[in-house]
Amino acid sequence: MKKLRNSILGLVAVGAMLLTSCSIVVPVAATSNPVGTKVGTSKATVYLGFLALDQDASIQTAAKNGGIKKISTVDMKQGNVLGLIWTYETIVTGE
Repeated sequence: MKKLRNSILGLVAVGAMLLTSCSIVVPVAATSNPVGTKVGTSKATVYLGFLALDQDASIQTAAKNGGIKKISTVDMKQGNVLGLIWTYETIVTGE
């Protein structure tokens, strides 16, 4: 019975670790332009710390995706799942 309980607890712990992720939003830049109503994003995902397949998380792409000509703020959202899958998202606001 103890072995079964320990096995179940082990499976629950492994399941919790697989569902664990962490993300943080960091301000990168701000300009003197007024904060606009438009928001643009660009994303990239990196697998195993080095494998990124033709992705672009640049400020220029985020501004283009949001139709922004005058950038007000730039934020970077970074996240990971078990340190194996990293996501990067650039968030640009402006007019």
